[in-house]
Amino acid sequence: MRSLFLGVVALPLAACAGTYGEAPGSVPANEAGGECDAQPVQYHIGHEASTEMGATILRESGAQTLRWGPPNSAWTMDYRTDRVNVRYDESRKIIEITCG
Repeated sequence: MRSLFLGVVALPLAACAGTYGEAPGSVPANEAGGECDAQPVQYHIGHEASTEMGATILRESGAQTLRWGPPNSAWTMDYRTDRVNVRYDESRKIIEITCG
């Protein structure tokens, strides 16, 4: 009975996984980072979302962490001054860079 319950719960979650593929890649936290400033990185809008691009945005924004925003994804509403958010579209082009 327990395995049936787990199967029923896991099936809808599995259907959502990988709809737009994996995020461009995990970017290690910027140890020297602090408060995010999205203004200097706005010129990256239109570039391809990749691990290397994420590391560049993280470094240039001064943020400590980076959060990727895949197409049609929901985000938590918590605001963190040390985080840069990078949204991209279905073709993996960056469409928005914000802090929070």
